[in-house]
Amino acid sequence: MKFESNVNVRITRRFSASPEQVFDAWLNPVMIGKWMFGPAYPEREEEVVRISLVPRVGGSFSFVVRRQGQEIDHVGEYLEIDRPRRLVFTWGVANVGDSSRVIIDIVPLENGCELTLTHELHPNWVDFASRTEAGWTKMLDVLEATLS
Repeated sequence: MKFESNVNVRITRRFSASPEQVFDAWLNPVMIGKWMFGPAYPEREEEVVRISLVPRVGGSFSFVVRRQGQEIDHVGEYLEIDRPRRLVFTWGVANVGDSSRVIIDIVPLENGCELTLTHELHPNWVDFASRTEAGWTKMLDVLEATLS
């Protein structure tokens, strides 16, 4: 799958948790429901409906949430899984098309780790770069709080 992106959103965050804990939080349905969606975001008025995933290269995920009465299915495919260093997956919304790619790189530190998230936006979604950055920044804040 080839991605052509005009805009890459990049966020780097340090975590006090181990690289393994941070990496595993991306592939554990219970953890995903705690930090990526749901009650941690009261401003979204969102409820987790279903989180399912097959955490292997070529496996897929589906994160269904209900926001203001509408169900949104965030979907993707795992392209690369190298625990605890690197995770690469497509990211999109079911029935919308134009998926993008997310790259998670984790580097161990003396105390914890540093995560760099790169979201390669599809050219049709470049106008959403600042919203994308704000969304991932908030999610990484909640992930740090969840793991602490």
